[in-house]
Amino acid sequence: MLEPDLRPAESERAPVTQLGGGRRKAALGFIFATQLMDVTSLGIMIPVLPNLVVDMVAKDHIGLTREGVFAIAIVWTGLFQTCWGLAQFFCSPIQGMLSDRYGRRPVLLISIFGLSIDYLFMALAPTVGWLFVGRMINGVTAASFSTAGAYITDITKPENRAKAFGFMGAAFGGGFIIGPAIGSALGHFGLRAPFYFAFAIGIVNWLYGLLILPESLPKEKREPRFVWSKANPVGAFKLLNRHPDLLGMGVLLFLFQISQFVYPALFIQLVNFRYGWTEKYSGFLLMGVGVFNILVQVFLTGPAVRRFGERGIVLIGLSVGFLGMMIYALAENGFIFLLGAPLAALFGFVNSGIQGLMTRRVAPSEQGQLQGANSSFQGITATIAPQIFSNVFAWSILRGGAVGWHGLGGLILWGAPILLAAGFTVAALLLALRVAKPVAPQH
Repeated sequence: MLEPDLRPAESERAPVTQLGGGRRKAALGFIFATQLMDVTSLGIMIPVLPNLVVDMVAKDHIGLTREGVFAIAIVWTGLFQTCWGLAQFFCSPIQGMLSDRYGRRPVLLISIFGLSIDYLFMALAPTVGWLFVGRMINGVTAASFSTAGAYITDITKPENRAKAFGFMGAAFGGGFIIGPAIGSALGHFGLRAPFYFAFAIGIVNWLYGLLILPESLPKEKREPRFVWSKANPVGAFKLLNRHPDLLGMGVLLFLFQISQFVYPALFIQLVNFRYGWTEKYSGFLLMGVGVFNILVQVFLTGPAVRRFGERGIVLIGLSVGFLGMMIYALAENGFIFLLGAPLAALFGFVNSGIQGLMTRRVAPSEQGQLQGANSSFQGITATIAPQIFSNVFAWSILRGGAVGWHGLGGLILWGAPILLAAGFTVAALLLALRVAKPVAPQH
Protein backbone atom coordinates (compact mmCIF):
# COMPACT_ATOMS: atom_id res chain seq x y z
CA MET A 1 0.00 0.00 0.00
CA LEU A 2 1.31 3.45 -0.91
CA GLU A 3 2.04 5.80 1.95
CA PRO A 4 0.23 9.16 1.65
CA ASP A 5 2.23 12.27 0.84
CA LEU A 6 1.54 14.56 3.78
CA ARG A 7 3.15 17.63 2.29
CA PRO A 8 0.80 20.64 2.10
CA ALA A 9 -0.73 21.75 -1.17
CA GLU A 10 1.42 23.91 -3.45
CA SER A 11 -0.45 27.08 -2.54
CA GLU A 12 0.46 26.51 1.13
CA ARG A 13 4.09 25.44 0.47
CA ALA A 14 4.78 28.65 -1.42
CA PRO A 15 6.58 31.23 0.71
CA VAL A 16 4.76 34.40 1.59
CA THR A 17 6.21 37.55 0.05
CA GLN A 18 8.94 38.78 2.36
CA LEU A 19 8.00 42.29 3.36
CA GLY A 20 9.49 43.59 6.61
CA GLY A 21 7.11 43.84 9.55
CA GLY A 22 6.78 47.62 9.26
CA ARG A 23 6.35 47.54 5.48
CA ARG A 24 3.78 44.74 5.75
CA LYS A 25 1.76 46.73 8.28
CA ALA A 26 1.98 49.82 6.07
CA ALA A 27 0.85 47.81 3.06
CA LEU A 28 -2.09 46.29 4.94
CA GLY A 29 -2.97 49.77 6.20
CA PHE A 30 -3.00 51.08 2.63
CA ILE A 31 -5.19 48.20 1.45
CA PHE A 32 -7.59 48.87 4.33
CA ALA A 33 -7.64 52.58 3.46
CA THR A 34 -8.29 51.77 -0.21
CA GLN A 35 -11.31 49.63 0.59
CA LEU A 36 -12.55 52.18 3.11
CA MET A 37 -12.31 54.91 0.47
CA ASP A 38 -14.11 52.80 -2.13
CA VAL A 39 -17.02 51.95 0.15
CA THR A 40 -17.14 55.49 1.55
CA SER A 41 -17.52 56.74 -2.02
CA LEU A 42 -20.35 54.28 -2.54
CA GLY A 43 -21.93 55.45 0.71
CA ILE A 44 -21.65 59.07 -0.42
CA MET A 45 -23.76 58.17 -3.47
CA ILE A 46 -26.63 56.67 -1.47
CA PRO A 47 -28.27 59.95 -0.35
CA VAL A 48 -27.05 62.08 -3.30
CA LEU A 49 -26.99 60.22 -6.63
CA PRO A 50 -30.76 59.56 -6.94
CA ASN A 51 -31.48 63.27 -6.43
CA LEU A 52 -28.77 64.25 -8.91
CA VAL A 53 -30.26 61.97 -11.57
CA VAL A 54 -33.76 63.33 -10.92
CA ASP A 55 -32.45 66.89 -11.17
CA MET A 56 -30.74 66.16 -14.50
CA VAL A 57 -33.77 64.37 -15.96
CA ALA A 58 -36.04 67.27 -14.96
CA LYS A 59 -33.74 69.72 -16.75
CA ASP A 60 -33.58 67.51 -19.86
CA HIS A 61 -37.39 67.02 -19.97
CA ILE A 62 -38.90 70.39 -19.14
CA GLY A 63 -42.66 70.15 -18.72
CA LEU A 64 -42.68 66.45 -17.86
CA THR A 65 -44.79 65.46 -14.83
CA ARG A 66 -43.13 64.63 -11.53
CA GLU A 67 -44.12 60.98 -11.90
CA GLY A 68 -42.60 60.88 -15.39
CA VAL A 69 -39.34 62.40 -14.15
CA PHE A 70 -39.02 59.82 -11.39
CA ALA A 71 -39.85 56.97 -13.78
CA ILE A 72 -37.09 58.00 -16.19
CA ALA A 73 -34.65 58.50 -13.30
CA ILE A 74 -35.33 54.98 -12.01
CA VAL A 75 -34.70 53.56 -15.50
CA TRP A 76 -31.35 55.37 -15.68
CA THR A 77 -30.35 54.23 -12.19
CA GLY A 78 -31.13 50.61 -13.08
CA LEU A 79 -29.14 51.00 -16.29
CA PHE A 80 -26.17 52.27 -14.27
CA GLN A 81 -26.23 49.16 -12.11
CA THR A 82 -26.70 46.70 -14.95
CA CYS A 83 -24.01 48.12 -17.23
CA TRP A 84 -21.57 48.47 -14.34
CA GLY A 85 -22.13 44.80 -13.52
CA LEU A 86 -21.57 43.75 -17.14
CA ALA A 87 -18.35 45.76 -17.30
CA GLN A 88 -17.17 44.05 -14.13
CA PHE A 89 -18.06 40.63 -15.52
CA PHE A 90 -15.97 41.03 -18.66
CA CYS A 91 -13.10 43.19 -17.37
CA SER A 92 -12.35 41.71 -13.95
CA PRO A 93 -10.69 38.54 -15.35
CA ILE A 94 -8.49 40.72 -17.58
CA GLN A 95 -7.38 42.76 -14.61
CA GLY A 96 -6.83 39.62 -12.54
CA MET A 97 -4.59 38.20 -15.26
CA LEU A 98 -2.76 41.54 -15.56
CA SER A 99 -2.05 41.52 -11.82
CA ASP A 100 -0.67 37.96 -12.05
CA ARG A 101 1.53 38.97 -15.00
CA TYR A 102 2.71 42.46 -14.06
CA GLY A 103 2.08 42.67 -10.31
CA ARG A 104 -0.67 43.92 -8.01
CA ARG A 105 0.57 47.48 -7.56
CA PRO A 106 0.03 48.88 -11.10
CA VAL A 107 -3.43 47.32 -11.43
CA LEU A 108 -4.45 48.61 -8.01
CA LEU A 109 -3.26 52.13 -8.86
CA ILE A 110 -5.13 52.11 -12.19
CA SER A 111 -8.29 51.01 -10.39
CA ILE A 112 -8.06 53.76 -7.77
CA PHE A 113 -7.44 56.35 -10.46
CA GLY A 114 -10.41 55.09 -12.50
CA LEU A 115 -12.71 55.39 -9.50
CA SER A 116 -11.51 58.96 -8.93
CA ILE A 117 -12.17 59.90 -12.56
CA ASP A 118 -15.67 58.44 -12.24
CA TYR A 119 -16.47 60.86 -9.43
CA LEU A 120 -14.97 63.77 -11.33
CA PHE A 121 -17.32 62.88 -14.21
CA MET A 122 -20.24 62.91 -11.77
CA ALA A 123 -19.18 66.29 -10.41
CA LEU A 124 -18.88 67.87 -13.88
CA ALA A 125 -21.42 65.92 -15.95
CA PRO A 126 -23.95 68.22 -17.66
CA THR A 127 -26.34 65.37 -18.56
CA VAL A 128 -27.28 61.88 -17.43
CA GLY A 129 -25.41 60.47 -20.43
CA TRP A 130 -22.12 61.80 -19.06
CA LEU A 131 -22.90 60.22 -15.69
CA PHE A 132 -23.25 56.96 -17.55
CA VAL A 133 -19.80 57.42 -19.15
CA GLY A 134 -18.28 57.91 -15.71
CA ARG A 135 -19.92 54.77 -14.32
CA MET A 136 -18.64 52.74 -17.28
CA ILE A 137 -15.09 53.99 -16.65
CA ASN A 138 -15.49 52.85 -13.07
CA GLY A 139 -16.88 49.46 -14.11
CA VAL A 140 -14.02 48.82 -16.55
CA THR A 141 -11.29 49.74 -14.06
CA ALA A 142 -12.97 48.66 -10.81
CA ALA A 143 -10.52 45.99 -9.69
CA SER A 144 -9.53 47.44 -6.35
CA PHE A 145 -11.46 44.84 -4.33
CA SER A 146 -10.22 41.81 -6.25
CA THR A 147 -6.64 43.06 -6.59
CA ALA A 148 -6.55 44.03 -2.92
CA GLY A 149 -7.66 40.49 -2.12
CA ALA A 150 -4.79 39.08 -4.18
CA TYR A 151 -2.39 41.52 -2.48
CA ILE A 152 -3.45 40.34 0.96
CA THR A 153 -3.02 36.73 -0.14
CA ASP A 154 0.54 37.51 -1.27
CA ILE A 155 1.70 38.93 2.06
CA THR A 156 -0.19 36.82 4.62
CA LYS A 157 0.12 33.20 5.65
CA PRO A 158 -2.84 30.93 4.78
CA GLU A 159 -3.89 30.60 8.42
CA ASN A 160 -4.04 34.40 8.79
CA ARG A 161 -5.94 35.22 5.61
CA ALA A 162 -9.48 34.96 6.97
CA LYS A 163 -8.56 37.48 9.67
CA ALA A 164 -6.99 39.79 7.07
CA PHE A 165 -10.09 39.52 4.88
CA GLY A 166 -12.09 40.31 8.02
CA PHE A 167 -10.31 43.66 8.25
CA MET A 168 -11.28 44.28 4.63
CA GLY A 169 -14.86 43.54 5.64
CA ALA A 170 -14.50 46.07 8.45
CA ALA A 171 -13.65 48.64 5.80
CA PHE A 172 -17.04 47.93 4.23
CA GLY A 173 -18.78 48.58 7.53
CA GLY A 174 -16.76 51.74 8.16
CA GLY A 175 -17.47 53.06 4.69
CA PHE A 176 -21.21 52.67 5.18
CA ILE A 177 -20.94 54.63 8.43
CA ILE A 178 -18.83 57.47 7.03
CA GLY A 179 -20.14 57.71 3.45
CA PRO A 180 -23.82 58.55 4.00
CA ALA A 181 -22.88 61.04 6.71
CA ILE A 182 -20.48 62.84 4.35
CA GLY A 183 -22.96 62.75 1.48
CA SER A 184 -25.76 64.19 3.60
CA ALA A 185 -23.53 66.91 5.10
CA LEU A 186 -21.94 68.04 1.83
CA GLY A 187 -25.25 67.80 -0.01
CA HIS A 188 -26.28 71.05 1.71
CA PHE A 189 -23.63 72.82 -0.40
CA GLY A 190 -25.00 71.40 -3.65
CA LEU A 191 -25.64 67.98 -5.18
CA ARG A 192 -22.21 67.91 -6.82
CA ALA A 193 -20.13 68.84 -3.76
CA PRO A 194 -19.94 65.25 -2.39
CA PHE A 195 -18.53 64.02 -5.71
CA TYR A 196 -15.75 66.62 -5.69
CA PHE A 197 -14.89 65.42 -2.18
CA ALA A 198 -14.85 61.77 -3.31
CA PHE A 199 -12.60 62.70 -6.23
CA ALA A 200 -10.19 64.50 -3.86
CA ILE A 201 -9.81 61.60 -1.42
CA GLY A 202 -9.38 59.21 -4.36
CA ILE A 203 -6.50 61.23 -5.79
CA VAL A 204 -4.86 61.49 -2.36
CA ASN A 205 -5.15 57.71 -1.99
CA TRP A 206 -3.71 57.19 -5.48
CA LEU A 207 -0.73 59.47 -4.78
CA TYR A 208 -0.02 57.69 -1.50
CA GLY A 209 -0.01 54.34 -3.29
CA LEU A 210 2.15 55.68 -6.09
CA LEU A 211 4.80 56.93 -3.66
CA ILE A 212 4.61 54.43 -0.78
CA LEU A 213 2.94 51.11 -1.64
CA PRO A 214 5.43 48.26 -2.33
CA GLU A 215 4.78 45.49 -4.85
CA SER A 216 3.57 42.27 -3.22
CA LEU A 217 4.15 39.74 -6.03
CA PRO A 218 7.83 39.05 -6.84
CA LYS A 219 8.77 38.54 -10.49
CA GLU A 220 9.63 34.87 -9.95
CA LYS A 221 6.04 34.18 -8.83
CA ARG A 222 4.32 35.95 -11.71
CA GLU A 223 2.73 34.43 -14.78
CA PRO A 224 5.40 34.22 -17.50
CA ARG A 225 3.10 35.71 -20.13
CA PHE A 226 -0.35 37.24 -20.57
CA VAL A 227 -2.74 34.48 -21.70
CA TRP A 228 -5.94 35.73 -23.32
CA SER A 229 -7.60 32.34 -22.90
CA LYS A 230 -7.44 32.92 -19.13
CA ALA A 231 -8.28 36.64 -19.27
CA ASN A 232 -12.01 36.24 -19.87
CA PRO A 233 -14.95 35.03 -17.80
CA VAL A 234 -14.89 31.55 -19.36
CA GLY A 235 -11.14 31.21 -18.80
CA ALA A 236 -11.47 32.48 -15.24
CA PHE A 237 -14.17 29.93 -14.49
CA LYS A 238 -11.96 27.20 -15.97
CA LEU A 239 -9.48 28.05 -13.22
CA LEU A 240 -12.20 27.30 -10.66
CA ASN A 241 -12.97 24.00 -12.37
CA ARG A 242 -9.32 22.86 -12.27
CA HIS A 243 -9.19 22.67 -8.47
CA PRO A 244 -11.24 20.41 -6.18
CA ASP A 245 -14.42 22.05 -4.84
CA LEU A 246 -13.29 25.49 -6.07
CA LEU A 247 -16.08 25.88 -8.64
CA GLY A 248 -18.63 24.85 -6.02
CA MET A 249 -17.24 27.46 -3.65
CA GLY A 250 -17.47 30.05 -6.42
CA VAL A 251 -21.17 29.21 -6.77
CA LEU A 252 -21.47 29.41 -2.97
CA LEU A 253 -19.97 32.92 -3.05
CA PHE A 254 -22.36 33.83 -5.89
CA LEU A 255 -25.44 32.71 -3.93
CA PHE A 256 -24.25 34.57 -0.86
CA GLN A 257 -23.62 37.76 -2.86
CA ILE A 258 -27.13 37.62 -4.35
CA SER A 259 -28.69 37.27 -0.90
CA GLN A 260 -26.71 40.28 0.36
CA PHE A 261 -27.61 42.48 -2.60
CA VAL A 262 -31.11 42.94 -1.20
CA TYR A 263 -29.64 45.53 1.19
CA PRO A 264 -28.13 48.05 -1.26
CA ALA A 265 -30.98 47.44 -3.70
CA LEU A 266 -33.91 48.05 -1.33
CA PHE A 267 -32.91 48.85 2.23
CA ILE A 268 -33.64 52.59 2.31
CA GLN A 269 -36.87 52.34 0.31
CA LEU A 270 -38.05 49.34 2.31
CA VAL A 271 -37.82 50.94 5.78
CA ASN A 272 -39.28 54.14 4.38
CA PHE A 273 -42.29 52.33 2.94
CA ARG A 274 -42.86 49.98 5.88
CA TYR A 275 -42.19 52.18 8.89
CA GLY A 276 -42.24 55.71 7.46
CA TRP A 277 -38.59 56.32 8.38
CA THR A 278 -37.11 59.48 6.94
CA GLU A 279 -33.63 59.72 5.44
CA LYS A 280 -32.34 60.85 8.85
CA TYR A 281 -33.48 57.69 10.64
CA SER A 282 -32.43 55.50 7.72
CA GLY A 283 -28.97 57.02 7.98
CA PHE A 284 -28.81 56.17 11.69
CA LEU A 285 -29.84 52.62 10.83
CA LEU A 286 -27.03 52.30 8.28
CA MET A 287 -24.57 53.64 10.84
CA GLY A 288 -25.74 51.05 13.37
CA VAL A 289 -25.42 48.23 10.85
CA GLY A 290 -21.93 49.47 9.97
CA VAL A 291 -20.88 49.52 13.65
CA PHE A 292 -22.05 45.92 14.15
CA ASN A 293 -20.18 44.84 10.99
CA ILE A 294 -16.96 46.45 12.21
CA LEU A 295 -17.25 44.77 15.61
CA VAL A 296 -17.69 41.37 13.92
CA GLN A 297 -14.88 41.81 11.41
CA VAL A 298 -12.27 43.34 13.74
CA PHE A 299 -12.93 41.63 17.06
CA LEU A 300 -14.71 38.33 16.31
CA THR A 301 -13.42 36.98 12.99
CA GLY A 302 -9.85 36.21 14.15
CA PRO A 303 -10.85 34.39 17.36
CA ALA A 304 -13.68 32.59 15.55
CA VAL A 305 -11.30 31.28 12.87
CA ARG A 306 -8.93 29.97 15.54
CA ARG A 307 -11.79 28.30 17.40
CA PHE A 308 -13.98 26.98 14.58
CA GLY A 309 -11.83 27.15 11.43
CA GLU A 310 -12.73 28.79 8.13
CA ARG A 311 -15.40 26.19 7.31
CA GLY A 312 -16.93 26.71 10.74
CA ILE A 313 -17.26 30.48 10.45
CA VAL A 314 -18.89 30.12 7.01
CA LEU A 315 -21.55 27.81 8.45
CA ILE A 316 -22.05 29.95 11.56
CA GLY A 317 -22.29 33.16 9.53
CA LEU A 318 -24.87 31.74 7.13
CA SER A 319 -26.97 30.14 9.89
CA VAL A 320 -27.08 33.06 12.33
CA GLY A 321 -27.25 35.65 9.55
CA PHE A 322 -30.29 33.79 8.17
CA LEU A 323 -32.06 34.26 11.52
CA GLY A 324 -31.33 37.99 11.41
CA MET A 325 -32.66 38.17 7.87
CA MET A 326 -35.90 36.45 8.94
CA ILE A 327 -36.37 39.08 11.66
CA TYR A 328 -35.87 41.78 9.03
CA ALA A 329 -38.44 40.11 6.77
CA LEU A 330 -41.21 39.59 9.31
CA ALA A 331 -40.80 42.56 11.70
CA GLU A 332 -44.09 44.43 12.08
CA ASN A 333 -42.44 47.52 13.56
CA GLY A 334 -39.10 49.30 13.50
CA PHE A 335 -38.03 48.16 16.99
CA ILE A 336 -38.32 44.48 16.11
CA PHE A 337 -36.58 45.19 12.81
CA LEU A 338 -33.55 46.60 14.66
CA LEU A 339 -33.22 43.39 16.69
CA GLY A 340 -32.15 41.61 13.52
CA ALA A 341 -29.09 43.81 13.00
CA PRO A 342 -26.69 42.09 15.49
CA LEU A 343 -27.55 38.66 14.07
CA ALA A 344 -27.32 39.74 10.44
CA ALA A 345 -23.89 41.27 11.19
CA LEU A 346 -22.49 37.73 11.50
CA PHE A 347 -22.85 37.50 7.73
CA GLY A 348 -19.45 39.21 7.92
CA PHE A 349 -17.94 35.81 8.76
CA VAL A 350 -19.00 34.32 5.45
CA ASN A 351 -16.96 36.23 2.90
CA SER A 352 -13.83 36.06 5.07
CA GLY A 353 -14.17 32.30 5.49
CA ILE A 354 -14.89 31.64 1.82
CA GLN A 355 -11.98 33.79 0.67
CA GLY A 356 -9.65 32.06 3.11
CA LEU A 357 -10.68 28.61 1.87
CA MET A 358 -10.49 29.54 -1.81
CA THR A 359 -7.04 31.14 -1.66
CA ARG A 360 -5.61 27.93 -0.17
CA ARG A 361 -6.56 26.00 -3.29
CA VAL A 362 -4.58 27.92 -5.92
CA ALA A 363 -0.92 28.77 -6.47
CA PRO A 364 0.51 32.28 -5.86
CA SER A 365 0.66 32.95 -9.61
CA GLU A 366 -3.10 32.28 -9.86
CA GLN A 367 -4.36 34.45 -7.00
CA GLY A 368 -5.16 37.38 -9.30
CA GLN A 369 -7.11 35.11 -11.65
CA LEU A 370 -9.01 33.72 -8.66
CA GLN A 371 -9.99 37.19 -7.46
CA GLY A 372 -10.89 38.12 -11.04
CA ALA A 373 -13.21 35.13 -11.26
CA ASN A 374 -14.79 36.11 -7.94
CA SER A 375 -15.31 39.66 -9.25
CA SER A 376 -16.96 38.21 -12.35
CA PHE A 377 -19.45 36.49 -10.05
CA GLN A 378 -19.97 39.86 -8.39
CA GLY A 379 -20.53 41.43 -11.80
CA ILE A 380 -23.22 38.85 -12.61
CA THR A 381 -24.82 39.55 -9.24
CA ALA A 382 -24.79 43.32 -9.80
CA THR A 383 -26.43 42.74 -13.19
CA ILE A 384 -29.35 40.53 -12.20
CA ALA A 385 -29.96 41.03 -8.45
CA PRO A 386 -31.30 44.64 -8.64
CA GLN A 387 -33.91 43.59 -11.19
CA ILE A 388 -34.97 40.54 -9.16
CA PHE A 389 -35.42 42.29 -5.83
CA SER A 390 -36.87 45.50 -7.26
CA ASN A 391 -39.60 43.65 -9.15
CA VAL A 392 -40.43 41.46 -6.17
CA PHE A 393 -40.58 44.55 -3.95
CA ALA A 394 -42.90 46.33 -6.39
CA TRP A 395 -45.14 43.25 -6.54
CA SER A 396 -45.26 43.00 -2.75
CA ILE A 397 -46.24 46.68 -2.44
CA LEU A 398 -49.09 46.31 -4.93
CA ARG A 399 -50.38 43.05 -3.47
CA GLY A 400 -49.62 43.57 0.22
CA GLY A 401 -50.71 47.19 0.70
CA ALA A 402 -54.35 46.32 1.37
CA VAL A 403 -53.56 43.15 3.34
CA GLY A 404 -51.16 44.64 5.86
CA TRP A 405 -49.26 42.49 8.33
CA HIS A 406 -52.26 40.36 9.29
CA GLY A 407 -52.05 36.60 8.83
CA LEU A 408 -49.39 34.43 7.23
CA GLY A 409 -50.22 35.77 3.77
CA GLY A 410 -49.71 39.34 4.89
CA LEU A 411 -46.36 38.54 6.50
CA ILE A 412 -45.15 36.77 3.36
CA LEU A 413 -46.26 39.59 1.08
CA TRP A 414 -44.72 42.38 3.15
CA GLY A 415 -41.51 40.46 3.69
CA ALA A 416 -41.29 39.02 0.17
CA PRO A 417 -37.98 40.56 -1.04
CA ILE A 418 -36.07 39.71 2.13
CA LEU A 419 -37.68 36.27 2.31
CA LEU A 420 -36.40 35.65 -1.20
CA ALA A 421 -32.92 36.73 -0.09
CA ALA A 422 -33.23 34.35 2.88
CA GLY A 423 -34.01 31.57 0.40
CA PHE A 424 -30.73 32.25 -1.40
CA THR A 425 -29.01 32.13 2.00
CA VAL A 426 -30.45 28.67 2.71
CA ALA A 427 -29.26 27.47 -0.70
CA ALA A 428 -25.78 28.83 0.11
CA LEU A 429 -25.79 27.06 3.50
CA LEU A 430 -26.74 23.71 1.96
CA LEU A 431 -24.00 24.07 -0.64
CA ALA A 432 -21.46 25.12 2.01
CA LEU A 433 -22.07 21.89 3.92
CA ARG A 434 -20.84 20.04 0.86
CA VAL A 435 -18.03 22.15 -0.64
CA ALA A 436 -16.63 24.43 2.11
CA LYS A 437 -13.99 21.95 3.25
CA PRO A 438 -10.44 22.52 4.48
CA VAL A 439 -7.70 21.68 1.96
CA ALA A 440 -6.83 17.98 2.20
CA PRO A 441 -3.21 16.78 1.92
CA GLN A 442 -2.14 15.69 -1.56
CA HIS A 443 -1.70 11.96 -2.16
